[in-house]
Amino acid sequence: MSSRTANEALISRSLAAVWHPCTQMKHHEQMPLVAIRRGEGAWLLDMDGRRYLDGISSWWVNLFGHANPRIGNAIKAQLDSLEHVMLAGFTHEPVVELSERLAALTGHRLGHAFYASDGASATEIALKMSAHYWRNGGEPGKNRFVCLTGSYHGETVGALAVTDVAIFRDAYAPLVRAATCVPNPDARSAAPGESAADVARRAAAALEAHLAEHAFETAALIVEPLVQCASGMAMYDPEYLRLVREICTRHRVHLVADEIAVGCGRTGSFFACEQAGIWPDFLCLSKGISGGYLPLSIVLCTDEVFAAFYDDDTSRGFLHSHSYTGNPLACRAALATLDIFAEDDVLATNLAKAARLGEAFRAAVGCHPAVRHLRQQGMILAFDVDGAPPGFARRFFAEALARELLLRPIGNTVYTMPPYILGDDEIAHLATQTAAALEASLG
Repeated sequence: MSSRTANEALISRSLAAVWHPCTQMKHHEQMPLVAIRRGEGAWLLDMDGRRYLDGISSWWVNLFGHANPRIGNAIKAQLDSLEHVMLAGFTHEPVVELSERLAALTGHRLGHAFYASDGASATEIALKMSAHYWRNGGEPGKNRFVCLTGSYHGETVGALAVTDVAIFRDAYAPLVRAATCVPNPDARSAAPGESAADVARRAAAALEAHLAEHAFETAALIVEPLVQCASGMAMYDPEYLRLVREICTRHRVHLVADEIAVGCGRTGSFFACEQAGIWPDFLCLSKGISGGYLPLSIVLCTDEVFAAFYDDDTSRGFLHSHSYTGNPLACRAALATLDIFAEDDVLATNLAKAARLGEAFRAAVGCHPAVRHLRQQGMILAFDVDGAPPGFARRFFAEALARELLLRPIGNTVYTMPPYILGDDEIAHLATQTAAALEASLG
């Protein structure tokens, strides 16, 4: 069977048997699936031998390239000793070491780690843990949540409560106990003469006003620090985080930092919260923490939160579990990922790489008449397309694939969140082919 025939056969089988995520399957009548055979570094190779630069790290998870031997070898070694054991009543070296190392990265301000498999589960754990904390403390009425307009924190029923993206929220609204949305600090909403910090202060004042009336029933505020990703890469000033930390403390409301997408070095520091000089009560990690290899999510919390559950009474314990909690293979992948950060001084290297990425995009698309709000936070770069026609995102995606590039716009926002291993030639390819795909999509 020729490679093309094999490619077409695999696509046909997938369309018949696989229900793909966040996808209107009927669209694949016009836009064929891409059947990937293997990955090499920052590149994906399809069944026909075409390659694509993975400009979005395969949904923001792949930090150090596909088929990275250091992570792969760590997983292979773990396979020879322990693939899985239940974490209820048992423990193992990888989960203990990972928990210790993550606590150390927070300066032991968040010294307890609870494990799950995906970002939405981490969101639900943090929300449940917060409400249960207040219940254990004799304040069961503090069980409501606050999120930002345009927020996205996952698509399970609990996570949808704090997700303000209409296409996700509206379809399942009857199932959801919706949170209160307060204005976000998106720097693009600055009025004439306003700075990003001014927008942050204005948004924080709105939170203050809400909690002044509703703190008695509010368990927690959840935010994505510095960048609201799925709502169009809305970037904001760290002043907002500094202010909401103080507001939440004063009103006795937990602060949950969803660092599922923005953690693990994406914004320039390992934890995005570090750039504001604050720490939340709960911090959610997933995606890049395992290097993009295995499903893993983690909720880090304070000693104070942990102590509220430590009791002889089982009902005061945190009542959440799943079969693969703290899976040794996933934990070993995360440990190998942390080793790469430490051994390669990744954060310092990324500062220089992010600067080259910004320069390349300013040269390639910065003067394009349709480009608005070209913006960057660490290894996340985005711009909005003014006057984008209907169906722009799908058309751009196809035009990018034709130019050996994987990018998936969010509405009229084009963004890149690439692996950290890009070389200068790959940065140039990413920028120039984004510009070419943009031109073709608008033509």
